[in-house]
Amino acid sequence: MTGVPASAAGGSGAKPVRGGKLGTAAVNQASLWNIANILTMVRLLLVPGFVLLLFHNGGYDPAWRSFAWAAFAIAMITDLFDGHLARTYNLVTDFGKIADPIADKAIMGAALVSLSVLGDLPWWITGVIIARELGITLMRFWVIRHAVIPASRGGKLKTLAQGTAVGMYVLALTGPLATLRFWMMMVAVVLTVVTGLDYVRQAVVLRRRGLAAERVAAAERAAEATEEALQAAAGTTVGAGSTAGAVAGATDVRGGGTDVRGGVTDVRGTAEARDAAEAER
Repeated sequence: MTGVPASAAGGSGAKPVRGGKLGTAAVNQASLWNIANILTMVRLLLVPGFVLLLFHNGGYDPAWRSFAWAAFAIAMITDLFDGHLARTYNLVTDFGKIADPIADKAIMGAALVSLSVLGDLPWWITGVIIARELGITLMRFWVIRHAVIPASRGGKLKTLAQGTAVGMYVLALTGPLATLRFWMMMVAVVLTVVTGLDYVRQAVVLRRRGLAAERVAAAERAAEATEEALQAAAGTTVGAGSTAGAVAGATDVRGGGTDVRGGVTDVRGTAEARDAAEAER
């Protein structure tokens, strides 16, 4: 990544990036136009294409609905690969972080609403699934400052069930297959609700833990600030005491000097008196 030869870095060189030349190139430059982002863009472009194909010729032509199913299937399959490629080859970009979840919600939402408009899918199912997806997305932003809600196995099963059920509804199925797709959709709805409630529980727990951790950290910072203030005050008091002692010592020394000078004066006076007495004799 830095362009420094392995011999210059020391040792036998860094471990090769997974993926060989593709991995090395991706690590060296994760640009906007990498394979992961291109797949995400393809999914976004497939959304209007899917809707046009589904509603072509009145929306009930089996052939055109098969084309619409193919577009939907491609969108769902690319969803499995773009995130994996971005993480594996270090292709994560700000565009991908924003566009990937939008593409996921867009293709699924477009399919659900279109099927309900055509009368193939009850509106309450569309409402439940879309409300859950939007609610969980908003909830992730609600707790993102404290923690990240990890993807669960139930969530992955929910996505698989939704994709399978919606794909079956896009196709013009009749007879036993039509009954099967109904029950498949019921499984998807149940997983949607159950995993949604589980995400709510996780979000509440993570937010409480995050707030508790913030309170503890704030208390520790306040205690450290108080301790530093006390230490600073104690240092000031010691310095003032030392200064006062030095002043008092200097005063004593000056007083002692006065006493000495007084003693010298007394000695001089005594000597002069003795000399005067001897002169008189």
